[in-house]
Amino acid sequence: MKFSLFSASAMALTVGLLAANPASAQVVTNAAQAESGTYDVEPSHTQVGFSVLHFGFTNYTGVFSNVTGTLKLDTKNPADSKLSVTIPVDSVQTTSAKLDGELKSDQWFDAAKFPKATFDSTSVRLTGHNDAIVTGNLTLHGVTKPETLKVHFIGAGVNPLDKKYTSGFEATTTIKRSDFGVKMYVPYVGDDVHLRIAGAFERQG
Repeated sequence: MKFSLFSASAMALTVGLLAANPASAQVVTNAAQAESGTYDVEPSHTQVGFSVLHFGFTNYTGVFSNVTGTLKLDTKNPADSKLSVTIPVDSVQTTSAKLDGELKSDQWFDAAKFPKATFDSTSVRLTGHNDAIVTGNLTLHGVTKPETLKVHFIGAGVNPLDKKYTSGFEATTTIKRSDFGVKMYVPYVGDDVHLRIAGAFERQG
């Protein structure tokens, strides 16, 4: 009952805010209509999800959080857009606290020695009105390799809660963890790591 009352109160608050300022709830879903500019990652709503095949039985998932970084978004000349993000490796989280600790250890990501993973774009190529291929350099576990993201624009507009102009994207890719020296239990635990990234960015200035 407490959860239900809390949820109802939160919903009422959100509805009230939107009613008080309906313009703030307007979201554009055409990337060309999003505002160009320099954006910072909004870490509270940015997630890097991963999935690996576990002993052939299940696709086991986890997530990295507390992402930081910047996006230079140029909607008139998308090829001039730039993305740079940093992911703290020790933010890794699954449904098992024991596994979380193992993933941070030197047998896996070695978060103490390699505390950050980074991605810096080198090219952006539109493949549709709301879709692009973003190529860049991924650094993980002390190894840097080129990787490609399939990026889809979700929407942009003023966040009705904090009044900041926000643009959101979803990106997917698959990398081989052995390419980055993370080889524990390959091939029993899959070498292919499927990434699904929810990226929220707030425009600065």
